Amino acid sequence: MHTVDLLIEKTMKTKNPSVIGLDPDIRKIPKCYLTDVRAKDPLEAVAEVIYRFNRDVIDTVFDLIPAVKPQMAFYEKYGSCGVAAFEKTVAYAKSKGLVVIEDAKRNDIGNTAAAYADGHLGTVAFLSGNYAKMFDADFLTVTPFLGSESLSPFLDVCRKQGKGIFILVKTSNTSAGEIQDAVTASGCTVSRSIAQYVSEQAETYVGKHGYSSIGAVVGATYPREAAVLRGLMPKSYFLVPGYGAQGGNADDILPCFHPDGLGAVVNSSRGILYTHMSDDERARCSRQEYLEGVRRATLQMREDIYRVLKKNCKKMIY
Repeated sequence: MHTVDLLIEKTMKTKNPSVIGLDPDIRKIPKCYLTDVRAKDPLEAVAEVIYRFNRDVIDTVFDLIPAVKPQMAFYEKYGSCGVAAFEKTVAYAKSKGLVVIEDAKRNDIGNTAAAYADGHLGTVAFLSGNYAKMFDADFLTVTPFLGSESLSPFLDVCRKQGKGIFILVKTSNTSAGEIQDAVTASGCTVSRSIAQYVSEQAETYVGKHGYSSIGAVVGATYPREAAVLRGLMPKSYFLVPGYGAQGGNADDILPCFHPDGLGAVVNSSRGILYTHMSDDERARCSRQEYLEGVRRATLQMREDIYRVLKKNCKKMIY
């Protein structure tokens, strides 16, 4: 099965095209998670807290959402202990039936790109000659700015392993336009030139629902540009950051979708994990109180997005 088909079917089952970003920030994780830590080594203690926190969040929302999006930076900064917590988080999310979108924005040229693709999506060789999966994410975010030779290894692994990628096309951050809106010699912006490439590749790898696992990152904070990019990439699935804490709302994400209510998943990280409670509340709350807030925030996001889609998508199929 194409990974995008799995994502679509879980979206239809939950009636929810939203994704929860697992961005564990020790400065913001509720204080109740920092007690009763068994590990004595400081890095191992942080990793223990991160995994315990992620596991509880997953247990709280897995029946409401199709996917989670762990951001690798929050794990890598703690070295091997943090990466181990990431690996355990991915495995646990998959055990609960969730699609895992690894947000690592990887890429390089030639063999290095191939190594990234194998490690994050595919398989790696051991000295024995056997192969095994390592991070085993379902999707990976990928930067395109080194050109087609850097993307080919990811495309190859996607096709061989049934995985997917989201290529950065129009990101949600405020300075994105400094590079992405620059006009190329062809008269297109950088974003639109990348979109044309993504569309060409997407056509070669389409699942049973008519969408491709070769997708694009398109931010909720630029809805007018999103509408243009949706037209340029009709079969690519969109990963839409920028919802909630970054300012995007349910109306802003509408241009990323097709009339059937499919075509995109919308991510919220801080809006689900942290901003539903004040700093003071997170310092005093119990785990149960915190997780009840996470579930409420997830339900509210689902309700807000579904209401807008149901109203505007004339061929909504879920």
